[in-house]
Amino acid sequence: MNTTKSALAIIVALSVLITACSKDGKRTDEQNQQSLSDKPVEITEPVNLIFYVSGATFTATEFKNQIKDPVEKKFKHITIDRLEPPSTVTVPELFSSGTVPDLVFGDNYHTLKKLKVVEDLRPWFKKYNFDESRIKPYLTGYIHSFGDNGEIYGVPYNSNQHILYYNKDVFDKFGVPYPSDEQMTWEQALDLARQLTRTENGVQYIGLDAEGLTYYSRSLALATIDPITGKSLLGSPEWLRVFNITKANFEIPGFLPKDNTKYLWGRDVFMKDRTMAMRPAWLANMVGPMEELRQQGIDVNWDIAPIPTFADQLGKTRETQVHSITMTSLSKKKDAAFQVIQYLLSDEAQRIISRNGRVPAIINPELEKEYGAEVGTLKGKKIQNIFVGTPLQTHKSNPFETDIAKYMTEANLDLAHGLDVNSTIRKASENIDKEVERLQKNQ
Repeated sequence: MNTTKSALAIIVALSVLITACSKDGKRTDEQNQQSLSDKPVEITEPVNLIFYVSGATFTATEFKNQIKDPVEKKFKHITIDRLEPPSTVTVPELFSSGTVPDLVFGDNYHTLKKLKVVEDLRPWFKKYNFDESRIKPYLTGYIHSFGDNGEIYGVPYNSNQHILYYNKDVFDKFGVPYPSDEQMTWEQALDLARQLTRTENGVQYIGLDAEGLTYYSRSLALATIDPITGKSLLGSPEWLRVFNITKANFEIPGFLPKDNTKYLWGRDVFMKDRTMAMRPAWLANMVGPMEELRQQGIDVNWDIAPIPTFADQLGKTRETQVHSITMTSLSKKKDAAFQVIQYLLSDEAQRIISRNGRVPAIINPELEKEYGAEVGTLKGKKIQNIFVGTPLQTHKSNPFETDIAKYMTEANLDLAHGLDVNSTIRKASENIDKEVERLQKNQ
């Protein structure tokens, strides 16, 4: 049996197991059909929902604390279980296997739209009197951008914002003051990084790793290609700023890995090796995994500073990542699924996610005051620095943006290997335009 067939067989087995784990394993025909009534439906018989995470960090602990336990406490007839296929299984392979998740968590709308498995939630908003105005506009604005004719394919679950993580031990080791509680510019952050990028007793220390062009571009909410035409946008003045700051980061003496095959160091160098001084990254990318490490007895001496940005953008942060929940059009348990979505956007459920380390999606400053209260690794941290600055709405993306990401990786490597900025931009733009043209012809 080849790898793909083996992985799909595992998915099917998992799906069967999940169904068996419902409260009595039975579902009536009525529950297996979408309710066509305009009236809310009371769930009076056992229903098991399948929850699938696609393209986002969401640990098993987070799922249990934020989704499974609260939902099953709220709804006595609903159980909810997470489907975890092998990492090699793609989203199209999952759906083609016959496995039907009821709810999808993450940010994968282009793929889900292409597969025609997204549900327009507007009728469900009306049916259950769901008030979308309670949600932060920069989150709903991004999701609305995927609707060609006003469709709404998901509901924001949390605002995955960027912060600057810093390792206090590395700063202490080299006698460098910690980052300020006031927002720095990228130039100021790189000045700090130059003092902290060095080799000591054979150990390489990294001052700051922003992970290249795409991540610096989030400070300006830049699309790589035009959302409509697919043409490269890298020739803009804004992208020139991004290329220049990325080049400056790479040119810090000692920053580039010695094997000359990559341009970044990554999360584990901060979390596990503990030899990175500063890492700008999303909350969800680090807080959950660091809490799991803490529970294993590994605790990093770290804290939080506001995310740096460009000088004319001070007071703003990076574009936020919208972690959302989508109800699949193939689900046969849509009333139960939407009631779960509605509950997860209630004050009660959003307070739970805030206390467990995710910034709430709803407009309620009181909940932000409770952020991280249940997360051990956040105890004593400068939580207030998470909320310094206004997050940017994520740029409207083109369906081919993921397909041309390889050319952005190549551009990073070109910069790292010494190619000048203008030549790198020209080369990347030409490659991107050719690839998009090819993809458009093959649609």
